[in-house]
Parts: sequence; C-alpha cells; structure tokens
Amino acid sequence: MDALTDTSFLLATAAPRDQYHAAAREAMSKRQDTRQIIAAVLPEVFYMTMVRVSYDAAVALVRQITTSGIPIIPLVDADYRRMDEIMRQYRDSEFDFVDVAQMAVAERLNIRRIYTFDRRDFVQFKPRHADYLELLP
Repeated sequence: MDALTDTSFLLATAAPRDQYHAAAREAMSKRQDTRQIIAAVLPEVFYMTMVRVSYDAAVALVRQITTSGIPIIPLVDADYRRMDEIMRQYRDSEFDFVDVAQMAVAERLNIRRIYTFDRRDFVQFKPRHADYLELLP
C-alpha cells in the first residue's frame, strides 16, 4: 500500500536525540508500505535537520532520500488549488503548508497512510477520498 512520509518522521530517523528516533528507525526497518515523499517536504526536512542536528546531517539526509529510490512527488496545479481550498476551510486551525500539501497529494493519488509524528493537522482533516488518514507508525 502507498504511504506518504512526513518531515517529522524523516527528522526522527536522522536525529538520535529525537524522542521518536527509535520508533522511526523500527518503522523504517519494517518497510511494509511503498513510501513516497512530496517535494515540499525536502526543504523543510533539510532546514529542521540542520537546526536540530547539524548541517552535515541535513546534507546526508537529503542525499539519502534523493538517492534511495523513494519516489519524490512534485506538486501540480491541481494540488495548489486543493491546498487553497483546505487552507481556507480549516483557516482557524492554521494548518502547516507542507501538511496541507500532503493532504492534497494524498487525495489526488488516493493515498490513505502517512508516516508522521506530527498528528495535529492530519487528525483534524477530513479527506475527500477516505473517512480519515491513517497515521503511522
């Protein structure tokens, strides 16, 4: 089954002091899903890894992602239109831009699973293509 991979999950894999590091590493080793990453995650994961771990760790993580064969999904015009709808609909919640991008891509590609430790936005969101998004691990 296809699944998207969120910044918080990737950061946890790269940051040994992250509270979710062990859970992320364990989930990575199981690899039951076909994991995909949207392109909008890359700048965010680079920045957060640089700030929380180091510049070298950020470079290494992005290199690992981009050379691992994990599909990187670009945003298309329809995604930006759907993102605008989601951001306006959930205005009071002030969803994160990258989370909203993942919501739009999940709908477009009929993906129901997201690897994330940042559940706030995803729990509130009611997708068009499913009753809810399954949040892993």
